Amino acid sequence: MKSFLKEVLLELQEAKENISNLIFLVPSKRAGLFLKKELLEMYKDQTFFAPIILSIEEFITQLSGLQQIDNVETLFEFYETYLNTHSHLEKENFETFSNWAQTLVYDFNEIDRYCIDHQSFFSYLSGIQDLNHWYLQKEKTDLVKNYIRFWESLIDYYNNFKNKLLKKKVGYQGLLYRKASEDIHEYVKKEKRKHILVGFNALNNAEQVIFQSLLEAGVAKVFWDADQFFMENTYHEASLFLRSYKNKWEYYKTEPFKWVRNYFSAQKDITTIGVPKNIGQAKSIGQILSSIPKSDMENTALVLADEGLLQPILNSLPSTVESLNITMGLPLKEVPLSVFFELLFHLHKNPNTKGIYYKSILAILNSLPAHRLLGLDVSSRLIQVISQENIVYITLIKLQEQVSDHEKEVLRLLFEPWADVGVALGYCKKIIQLLKNSLDKEKDELELEYVYHFHLVFNKIASLFSSYNYLDSIGSLYTIYKDVLMTETLDFLGEPFSGLQLMGMLESRCLDFETVIISSVNEGVLPAGKSANSFIPYDLKRAYNLPTYKEKDAIYTYHFYRLIQRAKKVYLVYNTEDEGVGGGEKSRFLLQLDIDKRPKHNLIRYTISSEVPKLIKQPLEIRKNQAILQKLKDLGAHGLSPSALTTYIRNPMDFYYKYILGVKETEEVEETIAANTLGTVIHNTLENFYKPLENTFLTKVEIEKMRSQIDKELQSQFRKEYAKLNITQGKNLLIFEVAKRYIYNFLKSEEKLLSNGVQVKIISIESNLKTQVRIPELDFPIYIKGKVDRIDELDGQLRVVDYKTGKVTRNDVVIMDWDTITEDYKYSKVIQVLAYAYMQHNENPVTEAFQAGIISFKNLQEGFIKFGTKEGVRGKANHEISNAVFDEYLLQLKKLILEIFNIEIPFTEKEV
Repeated sequence: MKSFLKEVLLELQEAKENISNLIFLVPSKRAGLFLKKELLEMYKDQTFFAPIILSIEEFITQLSGLQQIDNVETLFEFYETYLNTHSHLEKENFETFSNWAQTLVYDFNEIDRYCIDHQSFFSYLSGIQDLNHWYLQKEKTDLVKNYIRFWESLIDYYNNFKNKLLKKKVGYQGLLYRKASEDIHEYVKKEKRKHILVGFNALNNAEQVIFQSLLEAGVAKVFWDADQFFMENTYHEASLFLRSYKNKWEYYKTEPFKWVRNYFSAQKDITTIGVPKNIGQAKSIGQILSSIPKSDMENTALVLADEGLLQPILNSLPSTVESLNITMGLPLKEVPLSVFFELLFHLHKNPNTKGIYYKSILAILNSLPAHRLLGLDVSSRLIQVISQENIVYITLIKLQEQVSDHEKEVLRLLFEPWADVGVALGYCKKIIQLLKNSLDKEKDELELEYVYHFHLVFNKIASLFSSYNYLDSIGSLYTIYKDVLMTETLDFLGEPFSGLQLMGMLESRCLDFETVIISSVNEGVLPAGKSANSFIPYDLKRAYNLPTYKEKDAIYTYHFYRLIQRAKKVYLVYNTEDEGVGGGEKSRFLLQLDIDKRPKHNLIRYTISSEVPKLIKQPLEIRKNQAILQKLKDLGAHGLSPSALTTYIRNPMDFYYKYILGVKETEEVEETIAANTLGTVIHNTLENFYKPLENTFLTKVEIEKMRSQIDKELQSQFRKEYAKLNITQGKNLLIFEVAKRYIYNFLKSEEKLLSNGVQVKIISIESNLKTQVRIPELDFPIYIKGKVDRIDELDGQLRVVDYKTGKVTRNDVVIMDWDTITEDYKYSKVIQVLAYAYMQHNENPVTEAFQAGIISFKNLQEGFIKFGTKEGVRGKANHEISNAVFDEYLLQLKKLILEIFNIEIPFTEKEV
């Protein structure tokens, strides 16, 4: 394959041009690098002075005599102009200004690159805005007047901004282009060396003026990379610009158009591959690369239409790729350290007078940089303190109480409020220094590179802060930080011509490869589609011949087809998923290839889907051994609680985790009172109310006394559970009121019993019970234990009462079949109340039958919900607890315990 650049050099060689006296203008620095490579190969046996090779940006900078400034500095310069233009008017702060000014600067850039008559343009634009929005109003309000005044002021902003930059001999890209197009006539009078214009496509008006001036002055030759197929098909967007130049430029009325070749119609293998998700694309490209011989790798280009695929691609490269040249950099915003600083900015951007919100602290303490700065142990300890003490808003002093002096300083840098921008920058730079000191130069080379680049970022912002006095808030600092971060990249080092060439679409200009792989060939990526990042309406752009999405799509079309026109093998990979990151329908270019396909094109289509194995869900199973059996014996000797037994019934694996392994649920901060905590608070409140009444009869006077203390006692109990939680507002206030209502209604039901002439004697409150369950099959003792909420006598009949804050109905505690209580978790309440009843009976035997049941605070209208047995659905329930009931219960309980202690029966997960 003969590359386009080689064809250009051969043409010049045949024309007997002195190569050393030429000035080559190319679309990019990378194209210039490959041009030098072609020169070396052509003249490898000769010694000569290299020609001047300039990218178009370098040439424009030289021609204009201005120094280009970056977008962030442009924004500051424009803000200065904004403040000084119509200074009598009210001005916005920098943070608000930056939200719209970036778009306006972009529009200024387009106006200048296309050499638009700005006087008439801005007049037209303000007229459109007036007409669009306010022409129907007879009397204009101050808001309307200010709006119209803003659009009318654009011409002044533009003129003053432009003059200010020209005076400083600097400019944004568009201003350099306009200035260069104005100075080109003076340039061609002085510069007589021949300029070779190579491989351009979409030229803005300034470039067209420059190129045509050079051609008409006879000091230039231009070589286009056009293809016969596209030039002859007048509908085809790939040749939209080249056809226009050929038809409209005066130069081509007398000179031939060089060149129109016929490469696209040559023989090619084109494979389109649809793969789900970005990672799928990366894996698929890895497989393609593994099939390419090592000898062909240097003539292979991997072009990323979406440069966000860089990291997945690098992780998917096969071992056959021995060397790699990456022309793009890794965006700094994608490195892990950027997430850490993002968290810091979000923390300090909106400070809270209550303290620092716990989720912000936990996010920072759980990050890797925080582990580097504080150590994993210290970070974990601080997280534990916050969780255990349930602190929603925490102070820096509280955090510093837990650590040493060095760590106090780190916490100060992380969590002390940023008083102003200067303080914030100082803290960020100190954090960077501490991170650098915490890293090992040999082990953490990559992380040191990250830290160094963030050091450069904050140095750049500090320089802007000292040069301009407009960063007056943390919000404006954050805006500039994001802008700077967007432009910073980590550049890769490598041999520019060695191995696989990995590049973005724009780096591919003028370059040719035998094998081309293009990723993300999806709508919205290739082409990029419509963008609304402009204040200029579509019809105004058309009127002044500014580029719209149509022209931008044509640029993508040209790059796409130019990449594949000389290639022999082409792989076009796209994401088949229409949702999520990088999603969307496949690109129109893939559909157009069907129309553009030539007889010699071998077009193959694949859709790849991952092989999804048939999932046969096997329940998790843990076999018992002697160690587990010993743990069970210890547990049996200590006492099995009713909740332990019901946990086993619900899911044996939960029993294994909690009671064998001792795995506890992670403590988390509760901003809203949890259901289990509400239950604890109500139980403790009733314990404090009723404990002093043990062995006495309940009276209305005592109930009235309790009722008067509900509010105070509940507040005390909530304070014990949540020392710092605010229960005076929001959801927590509602939950507090629910707790009050529960207790009030319960006391009301107690009072109603007494009003009906019933005598209630409190026997015990929250008493700890424990009794042995004799199981002959086991040669070691087994106990059950528990704390029963209340034992009382109702008109002389004993009752064992369990409180539940959740809803319980009679169906939950009345059974027809004893076998079901150890099989169905629905009857867990039966296991519990009968366990309490059995333990009470064993400690204090009674000869008469008694009752056991539940008082449900969510179902108080049912009163005391008694355990019972009945035969058949229509049978009458028997609520008496007798020895016969205990015999049946113990039979089921022993069966359950024997299953738990049977070494042959594993702990098997149940579907819940």
